[in-house]
Amino acid sequence: MHNLKKFSSVDPINGMTQAKPGKACNLVDGVWVTTNSTRSDIVDPLNGEQFLLIPDTTDHTKFVEDIKKQNSYGAHNPLYKPERYLMLGMVCAKAAALLAEPEIEHYFTKLIQRVMPKEYNQCRGEVIVTRIFLENFSGDGVRFLGRGFSNPGDHEGQESKGYRWPFGPVVVIAPFNFPLEIPALQTLGALFMGNKPLVKVDSKVSIVFEQFLRLLIHCGLPSKDLNLIHCRGSEMGKLIDNVKESIRLIQFTGSNQVAENISSVMNGLVRLEDAGFDWKIIGPDFNHQWLEYVAWQSDQDAYNASGQKCSAQSILLCHKNWSPALLPKLKELASLRNMNDLSIGPILSWTNKAMLNHIQSILELPGTTLLFGGQILTNHNVPKCYGTLEPTAIKVPLDLLLEDKFHLITTELFGPFQIIVEYEDKNLHKITSILERITNRLTAAVVSNEPSFQQKILSMTVNGTTYCGMRARTTGAPQNHWFGPSGDPRAAGIGTPEAIRNTWSSHREIIFDQGPLAPNWKPPKSTEPE
Repeated sequence: MHNLKKFSSVDPINGMTQAKPGKACNLVDGVWVTTNSTRSDIVDPLNGEQFLLIPDTTDHTKFVEDIKKQNSYGAHNPLYKPERYLMLGMVCAKAAALLAEPEIEHYFTKLIQRVMPKEYNQCRGEVIVTRIFLENFSGDGVRFLGRGFSNPGDHEGQESKGYRWPFGPVVVIAPFNFPLEIPALQTLGALFMGNKPLVKVDSKVSIVFEQFLRLLIHCGLPSKDLNLIHCRGSEMGKLIDNVKESIRLIQFTGSNQVAENISSVMNGLVRLEDAGFDWKIIGPDFNHQWLEYVAWQSDQDAYNASGQKCSAQSILLCHKNWSPALLPKLKELASLRNMNDLSIGPILSWTNKAMLNHIQSILELPGTTLLFGGQILTNHNVPKCYGTLEPTAIKVPLDLLLEDKFHLITTELFGPFQIIVEYEDKNLHKITSILERITNRLTAAVVSNEPSFQQKILSMTVNGTTYCGMRARTTGAPQNHWFGPSGDPRAAGIGTPEAIRNTWSSHREIIFDQGPLAPNWKPPKSTEPE
């Protein structure tokens, strides 16, 4: 408990109750500060009781002042204060070691589970991914992110060098569904490349990142390296509008509608990982030995975290060779999910009314069938501001997706809901046409071991993170591969060196031209007519 007490200010097990609610703070210019008012609408997602005191920040003055005084060449770059690369590598090493301690791993796991209810192992997975990310960039890992290149010049003394250069003042806006992993990895990536970020996490879960930030400061991160604000989305919009001329980049993860609004306000100075209507296609090569696994993975992709993953399986395109055996398996697995172990839980961004209306609007289309679910969960104390939907699947005829109802069917319900479509070999051209029309291109899965089928689908699709093979999934953003959308020049990546360089730095070329002069050099005579 020694290390834990040094940085933590919230006890997710005993200290987040009506008797002793956890209190959050803003961090601005190196100082932890509170506000006079707190959010009364942020309640325990399992019982509706007050359990957190989250600042309701409306005065942005200090944040605006700090952004305006920042320089555009960053807190460090390859030529300015390069020792900071090493310092951040050491912070990563220390923080990774702390997250590896069972008590601290459990602390963050429970804290995530308290604010974003999902299975313990789902929450623990966030902590593990974050720890391994820190391990990857420990020691010289941050320094190597600044690696550039050089090219010979035209003559002796001339050489061009390419550098990875920071933007300076930047903003990270993170969602509720991954309270630790998304803001931690994006904020650290921004810091690694020399930027100073202002971080805003969805206030329903922002206490998690605050505790992680306290851990980083405990491990040696200078408290002035970044700012943290707890506020409503509308207030963050006002802040951005007030200082947009000084912000060099906003990295946003969340809904497509908000992403486009921020992009418009910032005139395109954004990196986006917006919501996705993510697809999985199961090929014709049915194999009974793989049935249990494919069904299990499909259930995990559609319903883990109650479907509240940006990479959740939104539509399953199932070959007719699989559907007679696979669809009953999916129904069986979905029926095992329950509130007791949080294998199904509160939906934090959709109400029951909105979800039922969406389900009904699809079921009114000709030929659609409710395969399972479709009802609101009972026997729980989840407050009415949050949704509680059974794991749900609707079977939709393939040809409906080729008609004017396409946008309705492919609307992402950010909860435990999926569309299932059956197809035959002769319809494969229709499938590729449908996949081309889905504009949110975050994740996808091609479930097949047939090379020709893989080639057909992979060559005619765009999704930035695509899993392929009989074990293919849609969910999962580990630290060992790029995770992010594709097909959009504003796309943000997360996790890998390539993602960090692409998202959080720009290219700068410096041409050194230092002589010597050639013997008997004279200015060239003009060849222009007099």
